Amino acid sequence: MKMEVDWTQLPPELMETIAEKLKIYSDYLRFQAVCRNWRSSIPKSPSHLPPQLPWLMLPQSQSYQSHRAFFDLSANKVHFLNLPEASRRKRHCGSSHGWLIILEETPIVLLLNPLTRVKIYLPPLSAFPNVVSFSYFDIGREYTLASLLGDHYNRSLRQMRDSFIKKIVLSSSPVKDSDFIAVAILNQSGDLAYCRNGDQSWRIIEGAQSYSEDIICYNELFYAVDKGGDIAICDVSGDTPRVSIIQTPQQFSGDMQYLVSSEDDLLLVTRYLGLEFDFDPHQPRLVYRTTRFEVCRLDWSGPQWKRVRSLGDKVLFIGQNSSFALSASDYPGCSGDCIYYTDDYSETNYDDVCGEHDLGIFKLRDGGIESLPCYPCNLHYPLQWPPPLWVAPNPC
Repeated sequence: MKMEVDWTQLPPELMETIAEKLKIYSDYLRFQAVCRNWRSSIPKSPSHLPPQLPWLMLPQSQSYQSHRAFFDLSANKVHFLNLPEASRRKRHCGSSHGWLIILEETPIVLLLNPLTRVKIYLPPLSAFPNVVSFSYFDIGREYTLASLLGDHYNRSLRQMRDSFIKKIVLSSSPVKDSDFIAVAILNQSGDLAYCRNGDQSWRIIEGAQSYSEDIICYNELFYAVDKGGDIAICDVSGDTPRVSIIQTPQQFSGDMQYLVSSEDDLLLVTRYLGLEFDFDPHQPRLVYRTTRFEVCRLDWSGPQWKRVRSLGDKVLFIGQNSSFALSASDYPGCSGDCIYYTDDYSETNYDDVCGEHDLGIFKLRDGGIESLPCYPCNLHYPLQWPPPLWVAPNPC
């Protein structure tokens, strides 16, 4: 007589061993969903997972909605998360280690994990060194700022939300590392400012001005790049920041620069934009569109940037997010030797303008560009603000 096995009663230690072998977050969730016993035998939030294939946070169709839609590349489906903190006219100025950086029409600078809804507050916009004063009573000119020459000028709540900060990146996941550091690129001045978790104000990194094209955390240091490809290495672990400059033969071609760490390599990704005529019959206009990318690897012996003709199995994700690379063979739903990019150069609010967001998949091997599955070409729906953003799901 064959005995039936009750799979729901497997020993908890075996359940935990099996769960630790799972590398994809969605697989872990499915494992938890099998039954109550399996769910209670493993941690609610896994801490062993490697970096995940990112989801694309889509713009809201209605600004009053509290849910945000995320397109999952691996499953080719959309997940809806209740995130009022990231809705209703909020602006994201980056995603880093799976956390969103949210700005609104107040001085608040918020870190938000979209999976767990854990919130951490960074020092407010009014606590940057170049902000002289702030008052809600000065309607339309709530902020007073100091220019590099010492002149004072005013900015409204919306102007500060939309254009004061270009991007914020984190040194590590805030839950895993309570001593994490945040670095912000400031738009007008090109300064880099930083704070540690728990600080009350931001501090300028002296000696790193104009290295404001992009910034990443690489080998526990912050690497920032300027328009010509020179690198500022910023060590902000001590009381006083230390900055060293890597000068390379100038890379003045292209329109935008991004830094990406790929295992032991530091990559420079150059984005080229071209003007196109949008043939929307209701609102014909000239628009910028990405035409191609070039990738270089830093040769430390030069130092110099050397052209990379193929990424092999690697796939790069760039945009408003903290740029990163993954191996395509580890994740279903993406292709190697490709750059997945989003629109991060439109600083204005373009609601009610029809057209297409500038995002897609660039194939380095032949220079071709194809649409993301959730954004087919030749759509002329009203563009929603803010534009799409890559977010790597991180349950901790």
